[in-house]
Amino acid sequence: MTNLEFNEKFRARTRDFAVRVIRFLDMVPFNSATKTLSNQLCKSATSVGANFRAFCRGRSKNEKFAKICIVVEEADEMIYWLDLFDAADYGNKTELVWLSNEALEILKITAKIKSSLTP
Repeated sequence: MTNLEFNEKFRARTRDFAVRVIRFLDMVPFNSATKTLSNQLCKSATSVGANFRAFCRGRSKNEKFAKICIVVEEADEMIYWLDLFDAADYGNKTELVWLSNEALEILKITAKIKSSLTP
């Protein structure tokens, strides 16, 4: 698989992940705690895809490195928020397990990309 093909597939994967997070959040009961958790999870999940797209458009190695660093940070943050949903017993458990596993995979992939670009 070429870099271009990988980037295209990973852009779709991160977009699909964000959509699943949005749908997961639609099913979570609304209260003061879930409002904050939902806001933070949605921001980090959508940021991963948006910043990966920016990474793909990077004009230099430094610009690409800066963007992938953001992606890694946001992916790690997604795992944290998903863990809080689990610990607080909010949301569909089956979907939460899938989202947590996918978030970890996204983190591993993007961390590997980051390590290959380290200046």
